Amino acid sequence: MGCAISGSGVTPRTAESRHTEDEAPARLTPDHIQLIRESWKVIQEDIAKVGIIMFVRLFETHPECKDVFFLFRDVEDLERLRTSRELRAHGLRVMSFIEKSVARLDQLERLETLAQELGKSHFRYNAPPKYYGYVGAEFICAVRPVLKDRWTPELEQAWQTLFQYVTALMKDGYLEEERSRRSHTLTSSKQRPDKRNTAI
Repeated sequence: MGCAISGSGVTPRTAESRHTEDEAPARLTPDHIQLIRESWKVIQEDIAKVGIIMFVRLFETHPECKDVFFLFRDVEDLERLRTSRELRAHGLRVMSFIEKSVARLDQLERLETLAQELGKSHFRYNAPPKYYGYVGAEFICAVRPVLKDRWTPELEQAWQTLFQYVTALMKDGYLEEERSRRSHTLTSSKQRPDKRNTAI
């Protein structure tokens, strides 16, 4: 099942580092948006199948990702994963997020909010940003056979750019939630009296 992504470069970036000189933020062009939308019409016909293939491939190529999913952590049999209702449900949730992202390509503020909120929820699930880019690469591998001769290097670049953009925003959301929790924990601990000093 080897799908070598040609220089996928799906690397999430923090809000601070996204604007450095050596790393420009992912930019979706009108051509990218058109290519993504046209291909999505075909992909959505096999949405459940693509979601399952994407996650089975993810666990096959990056078994450490299973640690994030307590339901799949101890499942070694890939065939069992392929028929898992839970994996199908999670794959559909991820595909639903991709569908919402495609629908918001001309409303980038709404897309940014959506992706940042997803990043925040991934903090609560203890799913760190280092895994986000893997999903984009496996999505591309899963949809290439679905699109057959419609697949082009330009289409691959368009999807890669979308995933770079979204994963960077998710990472921003994750880090924002992490800072918020850390700040809340520090504030809470300062407000609690030290019980050692309350003895009379």
